[in-house]
Amino acid sequence: MNASSLLSSTDRPEGGSDFSERPHAARDGVVTIETLLEAVSRYNPGPEGLDLIRKAYLMAFESHEGQRRQSGDSYINHPLNVAMILAEMKVDTFCLVTALLHDTLEDTSLTPEQIEAAFGKKVLHLIDGVTKIGKFHFKKSRAEKQAENFRKMLLSMSEDIRVLLVKLADRLHNMRTIQWLDPAKQKNIAQETLDIYAPLANRLGIGWIKLELEDLAFSVLDPETYADLRARVARKRKERTNYIDQIIRSVSQALAENGIPGRVEGRYKHIYSIYRKMTSQEIPFDEIYDLMGIRVITDTKLHCYGILGLLHGIYKPMSGRIKDFIAVPKSNMYQSLHTTVIAPEGVLVEFQIRTEEMHRVAEEGVAAHWNYKENADGSPALSDLKVVTWLRQLVEWQKELSDNQEFMNSVKLNLFPDEVYVFTPAGDVREMIKGATAIDFAYGIHTEVGNHTVGARINGRWVPIKTVLESGDVVEIITNPSQTPSKDWLRFVATPRARARIRHWIKEEEMRQSADIGLRSLESESQKLHRRWSEFLKAPFLETVLSFSDLPEPTLEDVYSRIGFGRLSAGTVLRKLLPGQGGDLLAPLSTPLPLKEQVPIVVRGGGKDLLIGLAGCCSPVPGEEIVGYVTRGRGIIVHTSDCPNLVHLSLEQDRLVPAVWDSSKDAIFDVHLRVSMEDKPGMLAAVSAVISERGANITHAEVKQAKHRMGVLDFTITVGNLGHLQEIMTRVQHVKGVVRVQRVKTSGDQTTPLHF
Repeated sequence: MNASSLLSSTDRPEGGSDFSERPHAARDGVVTIETLLEAVSRYNPGPEGLDLIRKAYLMAFESHEGQRRQSGDSYINHPLNVAMILAEMKVDTFCLVTALLHDTLEDTSLTPEQIEAAFGKKVLHLIDGVTKIGKFHFKKSRAEKQAENFRKMLLSMSEDIRVLLVKLADRLHNMRTIQWLDPAKQKNIAQETLDIYAPLANRLGIGWIKLELEDLAFSVLDPETYADLRARVARKRKERTNYIDQIIRSVSQALAENGIPGRVEGRYKHIYSIYRKMTSQEIPFDEIYDLMGIRVITDTKLHCYGILGLLHGIYKPMSGRIKDFIAVPKSNMYQSLHTTVIAPEGVLVEFQIRTEEMHRVAEEGVAAHWNYKENADGSPALSDLKVVTWLRQLVEWQKELSDNQEFMNSVKLNLFPDEVYVFTPAGDVREMIKGATAIDFAYGIHTEVGNHTVGARINGRWVPIKTVLESGDVVEIITNPSQTPSKDWLRFVATPRARARIRHWIKEEEMRQSADIGLRSLESESQKLHRRWSEFLKAPFLETVLSFSDLPEPTLEDVYSRIGFGRLSAGTVLRKLLPGQGGDLLAPLSTPLPLKEQVPIVVRGGGKDLLIGLAGCCSPVPGEEIVGYVTRGRGIIVHTSDCPNLVHLSLEQDRLVPAVWDSSKDAIFDVHLRVSMEDKPGMLAAVSAVISERGANITHAEVKQAKHRMGVLDFTITVGNLGHLQEIMTRVQHVKGVVRVQRVKTSGDQTTPLHF
């Protein structure tokens, strides 16, 4: 697939080049050890390095002998292709050796000792960083394994970025050959690629890998929409070829007349970028006017700004669409000037202006710095790059966020957003994610500053702590020692650090408060038996009291806290301490509520007499991973494991209980769908007919008019399980005029769209 395109400044999440049109040797022909060595010798001709690569190939060949991939190809073709992808980025010898051996620890009998003896500790460390955690045994869900795997890769790549480069190349080749896997596995891998690996490539500034991963993943997740958009772009390109060539000639002539060196190229958006713009802005394909763009590459920064002025003299610039990423580079090292102009016939065209060096960094990202300098141990000396700082921040977050689901949600959140650049009163630049607030800024300075923040001054004006920051703001934080964090802060903070620190404080405070309540409850019940609770805090009673804790190292505070939270009664504790005493005095305050028979769910360890209900915010259906939340007085409410509200509910980890579907019972379930479509007659009837044909009942339908001749249909329908829902969504997506179908889950007053 040719991943060449132009992405406008408003569409690019992290900057980077979307113009890439590169020869891919690893994709365009059969890769052999000879072709690999030939590619490496063009930039790293040293015989010692080539000998080491050949030695690694022979070890990999012998280790994988007899193994075949799903396609039937010999397994050695995979590490060869991974190494060739990395050779295109001109990486060092150790990185290529790692690529050739990256699957040996997991899939062959080769031992760590053999690898270390042949190539040293550095190569062994790199291979171990890439090795999937799936080799180890975890009694966890697929999502848990994914999070554990990512945590390990994160720790390894923060120490040596080559781990991530090999992992990206490995994922890219797997995506290029994904058609040999079964459809369900294809979709899982493609979704993970879109969620994690494409954004990671973007963060490292490797634009061409990011683009190809996005398009490959999109072609798997929604092949019909992908094929349709690709055909439309091809037609539009054919229509506009002469037009874009004319602009290129005009700009080239203007550069020559003004004595400014430079080359001019034209490109189109790539397919996934177009789809993302159509869905995010809810506009049809025909109203995307910036499909085309121009890149101008010159020799110096001064000439970049000169070309910007020259273009604005030829074409009228659009207000608010001029971005200077030269003065303030992106965190992935991307630098360019962006401007969108109104070209002849009223067509919007984006220009990106950069130097040759900026272009190389935009194409290769972190790999462009590879040959500059090395540390004493042979690893790239990249510690001065912002991307490495970002990786180290992720490592800190993973230490703070013990819950795997929350950790992965935080990672995904920080892979995608734009940055804003704000200033401290001293003039230091701070990079924040888009949507960050004053309280996020405060926690970015220090946890204690965040915990005691009462307000802020932005550009000299007093503002609330939930004020969203914009690039160029000068932010001063106002604190008060008596101020403490509030649960309400979690509704508007944007950064994982702020969220983790707020949750940590609230959890500790709630534990303290619940422990106080539990202690008072025990003291009160003890008095009814004419005893003092303090009597039970010594032998022989103390050990029995501590047995009610579910921690490896039990504490009294944990026992008190469990009572305060309602997970344990004071009467239960005292009955065990004083068997046969108390009678009705220690009877439970209320009888258990009966199970709702129509909910086919089993709560692990929850007993039989529990009231179980389904959460309306996420409307779980059989086939989805679920978790129960113990409420006060309303029994257990079951949510999907990715429900947006779990971010807040998980503040009380003790209230979350494992839950599974009971396959022996049948039921129907409500789900909420949103259909974005062209605003034309008959769409409601067409979509409703498709839903009814698939055996689903529509219990609610609402039509809304959106902008740009688009409409939105909101449905509540009943389905039997996740497969039934996915079938309906796929059928609706194929209705002519439908732009997007999404299932929605709600968090407060916000709606979270989910991929299907």
